[in-house]
Amino acid sequence: MKATKVLVLGANGAIAQHVINFLSENKEIELTLFARNADHIKQFEASAKIIEGDVLNTNDLNEAIKGQDIVYANLSGAVDKMANKIVSTMQANNVTRLIFVTSLGIYKEVAGKFGEWNEMMIGSDLIPYRKAADVIEKSDLDYTVVRPSWLSNNDETDYETTQKGEPFRGTEVARKAVAAYITDLIENPHKDIKASVGVNKPGVYGDKPAFY
Repeated sequence: MKATKVLVLGANGAIAQHVINFLSENKEIELTLFARNADHIKQFEASAKIIEGDVLNTNDLNEAIKGQDIVYANLSGAVDKMANKIVSTMQANNVTRLIFVTSLGIYKEVAGKFGEWNEMMIGSDLIPYRKAADVIEKSDLDYTVVRPSWLSNNDETDYETTQKGEPFRGTEVARKAVAAYITDLIENPHKDIKASVGVNKPGVYGDKPAFY
């Protein structure tokens, strides 16, 4: 059986590194890792192909996306511009499956006092993430937009999900748990297609994350 080719954009990120570790034992997945600085991901050289490049560089991105089955993007910075580039490059290369990480609050979907606190803390930072989600949702790709809650480094993989249009309540989630959800999507790519999915720790609902 042919291995599924998976490109990780932003492979140096903490969530992405958990995903890479989860997938490293899966013989049915062939990983390509893309980062601005290859030195930061060279610990994965034995199990993955490594590309150093810039998502906003058309040639770099085209070389990386060509021939892939799944693109998983976990980026920061000008994510709206990056989303535009990724969508158009995937379409040009007939690659359809995209997993793209944004943030809770992009639709003002966070309920109650926690929503007010979240808007006060990061409201203006969410604008490029919302623009990125809009670009992706208007495309013909088989996308999943992932909206994690406030992130912790706890060593746990418990998560629950909400769909776009449902209120988002959970105040926190472990990076490792978000990675567990993303790994599940990569291993089961027909899940949550054309969906925007909130990810949070079950049972932790309050006015703000416990670590604030």
